[in-house]
Amino acid sequence: MITRRDVLSAAAAALSATQLVPRALAQPIGRTVHILTGFTPGLQDGLARLVAGQMGGYADTIVVASRPGAAGRIAVEAVKNADADGSVMLFAPLGFMMFFPHVYKTLRYQPRDFTPVSTVASTPTLLTVGPKVPADVKTLADFVAWCRVNPKQATFGTPGAGTTLHFLGAMLGRAAGFDFLHVPYQGGGAIQDLVKGVIAATVMPIGSSLGLVQSGDLRALATTGPRRCPFVPAVPTAREAGYPSLEDLTWFAFFVPAKTPAPIVDKLNAAIQAALRTDEVKAGMAKLAVEPDAIAMEDFARLIASESDRWKAIVEATGFVPTD
Repeated sequence: MITRRDVLSAAAAALSATQLVPRALAQPIGRTVHILTGFTPGLQDGLARLVAGQMGGYADTIVVASRPGAAGRIAVEAVKNADADGSVMLFAPLGFMMFFPHVYKTLRYQPRDFTPVSTVASTPTLLTVGPKVPADVKTLADFVAWCRVNPKQATFGTPGAGTTLHFLGAMLGRAAGFDFLHVPYQGGGAIQDLVKGVIAATVMPIGSSLGLVQSGDLRALATTGPRRCPFVPAVPTAREAGYPSLEDLTWFAFFVPAKTPAPIVDKLNAAIQAALRTDEVKAGMAKLAVEPDAIAMEDFARLIASESDRWKAIVEATGFVPTD
């Protein structure tokens, strides 16, 4: 079975190799194509629009539509039930496929209901602390020591309970031997409260707090990527800080209904790879604080299976009770 490290080490080569992918077959699709996302406008929506804007070889008109609700599951279900003709696709984090089955009692879809087309980008998570934590806390080791001494103040915020970010924070508390209290938020509320000193830390995508870290208003202690992030090169990885179990990336990817014919999937894949090679997409991703990350389709499917097994074990180890 493919491992996360196998895929990560091959990802850069896969992206450069996309220039070998045949150009999109025949003419662009003449009808309007819809890309559905599961959240209100933000990183995911912006990334989908960025890539879609350079996919003219696939369709004459591409519309990115947000279908928020049920933690993104409404959009996933809509694509599952759509015509398998390449006119409707899902753009989502991999967590919709490899994580949600372990945190929800019932899902109206399964990963097998979709064909994975291509990842487009990835981003590590950033552990950030604010003014609630003393200024002399400069490293993850310092922060763990402070949390042990100040258990009632050891709090971290994320965009919601039952997310991968929630579990990464819980994993840090378990690995370091302290009670790390989770405070769930919606939208950007966690960062706002972090700046105000209401909570001690956040576990969020890098883009959520990058500007505030660069300005010195917040302090970044660790990233979860397999290597240092180019957007915060001075910040060590969790592995470097002594917590290899926290290594994790969030991938964003395209999916189509499972019965979509292979020629259409190949045509869509070629259009996505062509978009990722454009200067517009490369520059736009840098502004969004994500890195281009294209994984070959055969490795992509195996990555989902491998990550699903990993997160299943993590969820079970924490004693989390799946919800509706």
